[in-house]
This record gives sequence, structure tokens and C-alpha cells, in this order.
Amino acid sequence: MEEKMITTTTETIPNRKIKEVVGIARGSTIRAKHIGKDIFATLKQFIGGELKGYTEMMNEAREEALQRMVAHAESMKADAVVNVRFMSAEVMPGAAEMMAYGTAVKLGK
Repeated sequence: MEEKMITTTTETIPNRKIKEVVGIARGSTIRAKHIGKDIFATLKQFIGGELKGYTEMMNEAREEALQRMVAHAESMKADAVVNVRFMSAEVMPGAAEMMAYGTAVKLGK
């Protein structure tokens, strides 16, 4: 059975030794606003509360970026990705990029 890729926001993995740094693993996705969600979000600004449509969109974007980062790390033959971080940025009005990145490493025993 193949071991699942370890991803962590920490610099180390308990009870495991990092034997080699392979490089930077990264994954990203760009998402655009849905016009229906945008109209609802504009109305919600007046009454307050969570913009659930956008929360769902950002959660999906983070998960997709994370999976693409893992695939990139796997292509580099890494065993884990440490120091995982997320970043988002607007790339054009109404569209944002979500990026996941970290240090791809090979582990010892």
C-alpha cells in the first residue's frame, strides 16, 4: 500500500527525518465570481453576515490548489511537503488566484 503524501504547515514531521529537500512544490487555481452569487453578496453587504457562496468557492479553491501542489510534489518524487502556505490574489476584477506552496522533501526513517 502506497503511503499518502504528508503535508504540514510545520518545518518538521514528528518521528521522521528530512533527508533531502527536493524543491518548491506549488499548485494554483483561478476562480471567477458567479454573477448570481455576486448579486446576493452585494445585498448581503447591507444586512451583514457570512457570504456562504464565496466561502464555499474559496474552500473549493484551497482544496484544488492543495491537490495540485501534492501532484507537483509527487512528480518530483517527494514524500512530503513541509511549511505549506496558502496565498490568494486578485488577477483581474472578479477573478482571484488561490495558491498553495511548500517545501517538497524526501524522508528518512
